[in-house]
Amino acid sequence: MKKNIMALALAASFAAAPAFAAGDVMRIGVLNDQSGLYSDFGGVTSVVAARMAVEDFGGTLLGKKIEVLSADHQNKTDIATSTARKWFDVDNVEVIADLTNSAVALAVQGLAKERGKITLASGPFSTRLTNESCSPTGFHWTFDTYASSVGTARGVLQEGGKDWFIMAADYAFGAQMAADLTKTVVANGGKVLGQVNHPVNTADFASFLLQAQSSKAKIVGLANGGTDTVNSIKQAADFGLVDQGQRLVALALVISDVHALGLAKAKGLVATTAYYWDRDDASREFARKFEERTKRKPGMVQAGVYSSVLHYLKAAKAAGTLDGKAVAEKMRELPVNDFFAHNGKVRADGRMEHDMFLIQVKTPEESKGPWDYYKILRTIPAAQVTIPLAESKCELIKQKS
Repeated sequence: MKKNIMALALAASFAAAPAFAAGDVMRIGVLNDQSGLYSDFGGVTSVVAARMAVEDFGGTLLGKKIEVLSADHQNKTDIATSTARKWFDVDNVEVIADLTNSAVALAVQGLAKERGKITLASGPFSTRLTNESCSPTGFHWTFDTYASSVGTARGVLQEGGKDWFIMAADYAFGAQMAADLTKTVVANGGKVLGQVNHPVNTADFASFLLQAQSSKAKIVGLANGGTDTVNSIKQAADFGLVDQGQRLVALALVISDVHALGLAKAKGLVATTAYYWDRDDASREFARKFEERTKRKPGMVQAGVYSSVLHYLKAAKAAGTLDGKAVAEKMRELPVNDFFAHNGKVRADGRMEHDMFLIQVKTPEESKGPWDYYKILRTIPAAQVTIPLAESKCELIKQKS
């Protein structure tokens, strides 16, 4: 209850903005889940990240003051599209960022495509955003199901994890990750000893964990997200899976999940992340400024929101226009070099290609304090966590070839 009250108060403060003539201001919208299952993925703190990017850019673009609007889509596509439509048609919004929830992101990206506006997806997982449903003005920044499943599987397999059992959320997101994971494990000499699908937002994972335990698989892959990931890890600790020699691999983990769990329950967990706040000096400096405002460290989604918004602003300045298609072309031309990505590249399909990191959650004894949670096991090269263009179903790739 306390967290929700704080989130609503923050959201209300972000939504308030002084009135300016339409010609004197351009607006960026942050549309995400601020009160539900995925509120810790980005939520109101993604709005903070977007505002930080605007401030670091200088606060104005092409002579216009930049404002950041925000809204909670409540994981409902009708609320998301009606909000986006008003933002585009009435409120002078040029770009919408974050868009946690794949169904929401796909719907809003489609609407933005019709209007020549830009979307910067940081929180959703679906590869469809830059594959079957790609858009000339749609970008996917932080991670997707391919990176989370294929990249993680390759990293774990290189660490010696060959035998897997999969627990997947019973909807498109979980099914896609489970399918990609299975394909990668088998193709690289491993085995999937079993799979069980669980309802979304379930409270009791006992029967699913018993199946994982009885499989004797060395690796238990969790193809779920949000509170489902937190609850399944928490209950796996109660069952003693890790203590008995099995290794949990979370395909959609963010650092706030670990914070919610505590290291006693999350220790030993393996995952892939696009960003870790303690990786280098630049990552630590962003995290310091972010924590001053939010009282927590940033996760990869918030970091991705900052990076994508800043890149958009740089591209619009370089293009000398707010025209969505012109800015999108410039976004693809410019490299991404910031604390989030070193030598990142925005591909023709809209995917921002960048390295990711295989991490393991520390034990309580290894941690030096709050948010000191990850050990980076290895860097996974960008080419290994991004769908090869040769396998893409994006029409934009065909047009380029």
